[in-house]
Amino acid sequence: MNKKYVSVETTPVFKTKDGGKKIAYLLWGDTVTILAPINDTDKYLHVKARGKVGYVDKNHLNDSPLLELYFIDVGQGDGILIKTPQEKHILIDGGYKRAAQQSGKNAADFVDWKFKKDYGMETIELDAMIASHNDADHYGGLCDLINPEEQNELDVDTSNVNVKQFYHSGLGWFKKGNTRNLGPIANKKLTLLVDNLDDINELLDTGKDGYVLQGEWASFMRCIQDKNIPSNRISNKTGKLEQFTTDDFSIKVLAPIEVEYNLKPAYESLGGLSQNTNGHSIVLRLDYKSVRILLTGDLNSLSQKRILSFYKDHESELACDISKSCHHGSDDCSFEYLTHLSAGATIISSGDAEGHGHPRPSIVAASGLTGYKTIRDDNILTPLIYSTEISRSYKIGKIEQLHIKDSDQTLESNTEIDVTYKEVNAGDLNPQTKTRSFWDKKIVGGIIYGLVNVRTDGKKILCATMSEKRK
Repeated sequence: MNKKYVSVETTPVFKTKDGGKKIAYLLWGDTVTILAPINDTDKYLHVKARGKVGYVDKNHLNDSPLLELYFIDVGQGDGILIKTPQEKHILIDGGYKRAAQQSGKNAADFVDWKFKKDYGMETIELDAMIASHNDADHYGGLCDLINPEEQNELDVDTSNVNVKQFYHSGLGWFKKGNTRNLGPIANKKLTLLVDNLDDINELLDTGKDGYVLQGEWASFMRCIQDKNIPSNRISNKTGKLEQFTTDDFSIKVLAPIEVEYNLKPAYESLGGLSQNTNGHSIVLRLDYKSVRILLTGDLNSLSQKRILSFYKDHESELACDISKSCHHGSDDCSFEYLTHLSAGATIISSGDAEGHGHPRPSIVAASGLTGYKTIRDDNILTPLIYSTEISRSYKIGKIEQLHIKDSDQTLESNTEIDVTYKEVNAGDLNPQTKTRSFWDKKIVGGIIYGLVNVRTDGKKILCATMSEKRK
């Protein structure tokens, strides 16, 4: 397969080889597949890209892949697909399971589209799958991707989803008796950490000291077990993920911060269940040449202060050009922590139609105030703030007529009709049944997803979202 990459910020795909009619736009770094022999006299090359077939200016292509990050709009939750400069793929988090999504979509659907439609592959090849922590709005989409019961939602067969490695924080949802918990706490330390696939197998089948894996997290772990995916807990003790390390690229694990209890790894207890699951999120720093990107899961102010204390003599470890905002733009955030990041751009993966109200205005302001500032020609170039929620919207139309198929009957808006429907709040598995008048409802013609793209060659960084009107 002859592949090339877009070398300019954006370039159109034309329907005809003479540059007539634009049918799509490509972004810097996008992969294109050359469909016909390259002729030196041709201005446009026949290509396939982003699921489209057309013609692209030959001068806008080169042979240099980039580091690409896709911050996927999963509603409430996180989902990030990374394509390294060596063209390895890493999926971090995936949003809630489809059954708990208002849109019925999560990161599994984007990854399915990427490999099937964009790459034209019959398999999904992930070099790593990472659950930043064990909350359902992060691992649900990961489970959907490898769960055979979700096959009808994917174009690629789930048996052809190949995951080479699964990484996790080590915390799991357990039950002992009727209590849902994170395992035993001794001397203010969480002491039951899941290390590898052997631990997962034991905790699913027989348990440890009466603790067994529980609930949806156990169902996810069962899918990991069934596919026999190598699994490992990672923490600050891990350092770099060696399988992705090259001379100019690395992924370094900065958190969770590991301690010791009775000569075994443990984590400090930060308080309640959510404080601990969020606070012990995996924190990764991607370094590509001179560019740093920080991915922070759902860190809260307690864990951020603890990370600052741990790195107090090495604060530069936290400095970055791009930062994913912690916990979807929650205001449970340390201002001092943000000052050490000093990010040029912040990406917020914020939720839809749920009670958290993310992103909070205070954290949007704080991200701007603490960001790295660049002013040129009386314009602010950085800091920048992107949000998947702000970038998502719906096409809404007014209902005028209801036509009954296989008949000549058409009902007008003066006919009294009620409609019964099921409404899913973000994260709910049990939808609410509601009945309303049919005619005062709007029809949703489609959902526009707020994907945030980040691309870099290790020097220049491009952040982009799609224009809803011009595509």
